[in-house]
Amino acid sequence: MSGQTLETVQTAPSLPRIGDPAPQFEAPTTHGPVKLEDYKGSWLVLFSHPADFTPVCTTEFIAFQEIYPRLKALNTELLGLSVDSLPAHIAWMRNIEEKTGVKIEFPVIADLSREVATKYGMIHPNESTTETNRAVFVIDDKQIIRALIYYPLTTGRNTEEIVRLVEALQTTDKHQVSTPANWKKGDKVVVPPPQTQKAAEERVKDPNLEVIDWYLTKKEL
Repeated sequence: MSGQTLETVQTAPSLPRIGDPAPQFEAPTTHGPVKLEDYKGSWLVLFSHPADFTPVCTTEFIAFQEIYPRLKALNTELLGLSVDSLPAHIAWMRNIEEKTGVKIEFPVIADLSREVATKYGMIHPNESTTETNRAVFVIDDKQIIRALIYYPLTTGRNTEEIVRLVEALQTTDKHQVSTPANWKKGDKVVVPPPQTQKAAEERVKDPNLEVIDWYLTKKEL
């Protein structure tokens, strides 16, 4: 089996995929015990970081805190995770506030058992067997995984892209459209392509649309 034993294939953890129900969990956090079910009815950005008291992670937490009010305005909560202990998380949050003046207002899971990290495929052994990588899961209000992004340990995330991603997903849901490359809130959206020859002929004559061609059409919301 291409160099893999049957045992290896059977024990390899499966990664959650877009469209899957988000794996359920209950875990201790810096704000007390949290369950995934607590977030039902709101969107959730669940992200992991490699370790507390590390430079790139510290810059990320400051950046995540900066976008937190904007996410909340989108009915979206923020939840961090690493395999560090709860005391380590608390000490690091206090240190960030002391040294930078930024108070981290969202909870952080202490996943010492690696139970949540394993369910979400946050540990990639070829990069590190002891740390979670920089994973991002966007989970909708029905607790379905809508998007996931993985970054290596060395690369800090662009939190503006995470806000843009949530806005794009919510726009798609609300208006039944798609969003083009580099789309930002307020930009034109992409209309689904017509499915019949007659509809294609009608599409190119529609004065209310920006018709580049019958299959590529944009409109204002």
